[in-house]
Amino acid sequence: MSLKMMLVITMMSLLVQSHVSYAATYTVGDSGGWRVNVAGWVKGKNFKAGDILLFNYSPVHHNVVIVDKADYDSCTPPTPGSTAIYNSGHDHISLVKGGNYFISSYPGDCKNRMKIAANVA
Repeated sequence: MSLKMMLVITMMSLLVQSHVSYAATYTVGDSGGWRVNVAGWVKGKNFKAGDILLFNYSPVHHNVVIVDKADYDSCTPPTPGSTAIYNSGHDHISLVKGGNYFISSYPGDCKNRMKIAANVA
């Protein structure tokens, strides 16, 4: 194989690899975890579909519930059984394109800003 052909193959391989992107994992609330007053944590972050949010919290006191925008805005938990409720204390949730809304449905949590809205391009 000629040197020119090897160079072309190498360049093509690098080009293909440069377009591969991997999902990032974000720990919600950073070292403080999923807690009250965490709502501003998303500011300045550029999420992509497939990125993973890691929610660390005490399952005795909190949970994570995926809600729609209306329930997020009003801090209204959905009807039981209509959506997943995470309560392991160490939950991994993949983001989808569009609005992703999360609250804790424990009494007082959401009203105390234990909620996040992640908009994904």
